[in-house]
Amino acid sequence: VLLSGRGADHVSVGACVPGGGGSRAMEAPLQTEMVELVPNGKHLEGLLPVTAPMAGNQRVEGPGRSCVEGEGFLQKSPSKEPHFTDFEGKTSFGMSVFNLSNAIMGSGILGLAYAMANTGIILFLFLLTAVALLSSYSIHLLLKSSGIVGIRAYEQLGYRAFGTPGKLAAALAITLQNIGAMSSYLYIIKSELPLVIQTFLNLEEQTSDWYMNGNYLVILVSVIVILPLALMRQLGYLGYSSGFSLSCMVFFLIAVIYKKFHVPCPLAPSLANITGNFSLMEVVKEQAQLQVETEVTAFCTPNYFTLNTQTAYTIPIMAFAFVCHPEVLPIYTELKDPSKRKMQHISNLSIAVMYVMYFLAALFGYLTFYDGVESELLHTYSKVDPFDVLILCVRVAVLTAVTLTVPIVLFPVRRALQQMLFQDQEFSWLRHVLIAISLLTCINLLVIFAPNILGIFGVIGATSAPCLIFIFPAIFYFRIMPIEKEPAKSTPKILALCFAAVGLLLMTMSLSFIIIDWVSGTSQHGGSH
Repeated sequence: VLLSGRGADHVSVGACVPGGGGSRAMEAPLQTEMVELVPNGKHLEGLLPVTAPMAGNQRVEGPGRSCVEGEGFLQKSPSKEPHFTDFEGKTSFGMSVFNLSNAIMGSGILGLAYAMANTGIILFLFLLTAVALLSSYSIHLLLKSSGIVGIRAYEQLGYRAFGTPGKLAAALAITLQNIGAMSSYLYIIKSELPLVIQTFLNLEEQTSDWYMNGNYLVILVSVIVILPLALMRQLGYLGYSSGFSLSCMVFFLIAVIYKKFHVPCPLAPSLANITGNFSLMEVVKEQAQLQVETEVTAFCTPNYFTLNTQTAYTIPIMAFAFVCHPEVLPIYTELKDPSKRKMQHISNLSIAVMYVMYFLAALFGYLTFYDGVESELLHTYSKVDPFDVLILCVRVAVLTAVTLTVPIVLFPVRRALQQMLFQDQEFSWLRHVLIAISLLTCINLLVIFAPNILGIFGVIGATSAPCLIFIFPAIFYFRIMPIEKEPAKSTPKILALCFAAVGLLLMTMSLSFIIIDWVSGTSQHGGSH
């Protein structure tokens, strides 16, 4: 008799049957119950050897292998070199919420006011609520699949569901998604840091000095701040920096709400454009003034429901803003006293907090500038007063927040690369450091040559984000969940397939709209966007 886990909720009993792998009746409890309850994400290397899935989820094991290796695993030999899941989780509930919230809230919050301007308040609220609920449901599917097989690595879930193609697809999606996220964060550093330095130095225009060049500055920040944090071995160590990053974004939100009541509508340049269209002759002066007031009223009135060509970018930006799925399982692995219920509570709390912050930032940013809002909200404030001290502090806060988020997002990419290229090798600090340096180098090159932040948001959000949020969790769950527990036609599995179909539809629609937008040349990516 084997006993695993701690506490009444973590006890599972299974019999070791000698012989050629035993009967399927005895194999099922080992597969579905015992591995689900092994603590701290230590997947059963003995009980569940890493082999390609076979028809009917059958596995072939050697005589007596399950019993001997299972006992060896559960005793946890101290001489064995630990892997990324073979240690006791030490990260608290609060630190886990900080880390996951920080992973959720990146630069996407800066594009949500622009998204609201192109959907209207009511449609935006509906879409934001739908994406938040669906994100929570997909995390539920991930955690349930993870519990069934006792694995807390996204790539390995793909392997258990579809073999090597599943693992490669998951690793590729995580890599693309998180490289896109890190690129958008570093793009903000590249575009905002020169403006901050310019304001500090009270310069009317940017000079040609190196410290005013965004390309040099983004490399400098990557080397001095991001790289040392990215070299941490465990995510839990970044809890404090995540908490500070979130406090910076709370300050950003407070400033956006405050500025709503202190920025005139329309802005002075907009008013000048309106009045410039009319003759100042005494005869038509009164009519011109009336028309100006009418246009001002129309411009400063919020739209509740809007559809235009730029609406195509809205759903990808919002889906991108809620992607935290690559970080869920690593955070779950390092959680102290882990359970699926506890991790689901962490996910729900993080998503709820971000939902409120997203909506308030989008609403007050939109109600400040209305249709004049840009795809990156901070740029719009520079029209009001380039030397505003509050906006300068907000810029510094946002720069700090996105800088501290990059190491959190880099962790899953590095692990995905290790799963693909160095799966059976022990931990190596040299490899750990080299992967981090290589990733940051590639992302810096991408940022320096990327045309604009909207293209990054739109394309990456329309491809990898639906895969990680909708498609992969659903199809992995469908394949991993044993038929004995849930038949193929059971309600949970049908819902999972519908969920995957929604993701596929979302991806197809978003990419189609973006391609049509590019081909027609109607998008205003340069300048204002």
